[in-house]
Amino acid sequence: MPSLEKPPHTPLPTTTVKWRFPAVHPEGHKYAAIAFGITLLATIVTKVLFWPLFAVVIWVLTFFRDPVRTTPTGEGLIIAPADGLVTMIQRVPVPRELVGELGDAPLTRVSIFMSVFDVHINRTPIAGTIRQVVYISGKFLNADLDKASDENERQHIVVEGRDGRRIGFTQIAGLVARRIVPFVKPGDMVATGQRIGLIRFGSRVDVFLPDDIVPQVVLGQRSIAGETVIGRVGGVPVAGISQ
Repeated sequence: MPSLEKPPHTPLPTTTVKWRFPAVHPEGHKYAAIAFGITLLATIVTKVLFWPLFAVVIWVLTFFRDPVRTTPTGEGLIIAPADGLVTMIQRVPVPRELVGELGDAPLTRVSIFMSVFDVHINRTPIAGTIRQVVYISGKFLNADLDKASDENERQHIVVEGRDGRRIGFTQIAGLVARRIVPFVKPGDMVATGQRIGLIRFGSRVDVFLPDDIVPQVVLGQRSIAGETVIGRVGGVPVAGISQ
């Protein structure tokens, strides 16, 4: 009978990973402190308010959570820059601010909507060099609306990969979001899945895929920043079933 044991020279892969509480990003510390201070002051007036306001403190800490993510590696992979719901996959004109970097031909846009319950740390979809970071002031419409791409406060980022391919994506402020916080600047080198910024309190991220990249997500799917493969060079189109 052949042995079921692996040869002694074959390394055994790690087969377990322990769950742990996600860290809170430093950007959230001051908001949690403010919320906690208000909670203490309100408690002096009436203790009835303590638990509802303390729940707000917990929510603030949860909103700014910054979990560790395991990013897939491989040639031609485009990784989701945001947690959230894939709400739009459509071919659209390139935003005028990105024409200089991405060209003026229409590209496929994948839109990911982040609710106030999602992680709001955004990550780069590919490794490479930050070519452009452009902030544009604007309105604070519901980020789920298509016109939010053109009218809301937003920030465009373009990353050029080692193969020369450029991926553009846009952080869009929403109805509640009032601040886009960048972590990178033009010229910075980034790894795939590296943290590049956050949007406070509900928003959207649009990713613009070149023609040789096929979307690997479907409408209604939830993406995980730094983990979900949303596009693949030369990939096969995918379909999904809501169930």
